[in-house]
Amino acid sequence: MSGVIRVESPAALADAVGQQATGEWFTIDQDRIAAFADATEDHQWIHLDTERAKEGPFGTTIAHGFLTLSLLPRLTGELIEVGAVAMAVNYGLDRVRFLTPVPSGARVRATTEVTGAEPTAQGVRLAATVTIEIEGAGKPALVAESLSLYVPA
Repeated sequence: MSGVIRVESPAALADAVGQQATGEWFTIDQDRIAAFADATEDHQWIHLDTERAKEGPFGTTIAHGFLTLSLLPRLTGELIEVGAVAMAVNYGLDRVRFLTPVPSGARVRATTEVTGAEPTAQGVRLAATVTIEIEGAGKPALVAESLSLYVPA
């Protein structure tokens, strides 16, 4: 992991704007892809049929874009530490782009850059650009503008 963004409280998140942290590598294997297909009822062959996928456009099965997106909490969860917090919740996404398919068995990691911290009546809404990198790939799997709400203790 390349650094962790640490602040003492939600109010101090404004001081983190411009800071960046990168997480550990995480493997997206075929079992995870199959479980996601079952959970979402998305059983398209490019995700599940390993034999057919060998002859397909990617040469192997690929993770669902939404599987990669759903891993944001796992991939970014330890990158920002905020003290004096009652809770932190997902506030949403402003923009998501799926740029490169993630092959089954590939390793991915997240880089988070804090781009904004806006005080609200409930706490501080943090904006971050999250880039999911595929090990050895020239382009990222996805880039998302993520929003979180940090409620002070």
